[in-house]
Amino acid sequence: MGWCFEASEDSPQRSTEENDSYLISLDIRWAVSIMRQSSLQIFRIEQLSEVFMSVLELCDREIAAVGLDATVADAINKMLDHHVGAVAVVDSEYRVAGIFTERDVLRKMSLSRQDPQNTSVRELMTTPVEMATRGTGAGEALSIMLERHFRHLPVADDNGKLLGILSIRNLLEWRVDDLSHELDSLEQYMTNDGPGG
Repeated sequence: MGWCFEASEDSPQRSTEENDSYLISLDIRWAVSIMRQSSLQIFRIEQLSEVFMSVLELCDREIAAVGLDATVADAINKMLDHHVGAVAVVDSEYRVAGIFTERDVLRKMSLSRQDPQNTSVRELMTTPVEMATRGTGAGEALSIMLERHFRHLPVADDNGKLLGILSIRNLLEWRVDDLSHELDSLEQYMTNDGPGG
């Protein structure tokens, strides 16, 4: 099977011998292209699962969240208990209303002289919150977080209900693992001795 092109009036006329040579050249290029694609097919199939991995799969198993009526002290204690740098602030239906992070503690709380036991997290939380969904890919989430300097990204369903919290740490661990697999695949490709050496 080869490539076939019709000659236009503008294209130079070739003899039958030149046409045969030209078609053979196209056949070889086509065959080489197919061989390259099939050699890389294993690599691409391995990467496919990584590309379409949902961010929900990368979230911490336990969700750190507090209600809108929680105090700043409650939110800080929740972060300490879960060893995380952020908690989602949710309403009574578990929809994300805001996010409270270590940065909020430093920027809004530490120099304000407010008492964390008597200050509502609602007063200091960051809102509105950018969120990922089940359909958000890991690569897309990483891009968003790097571009906007987020370290935490809540994952919510279509109604805004909290499903998990993604941290930059989760994504960087995924990316390092992804790059390791890619490097292994490329090394295997380079060391395979296929047709033609």
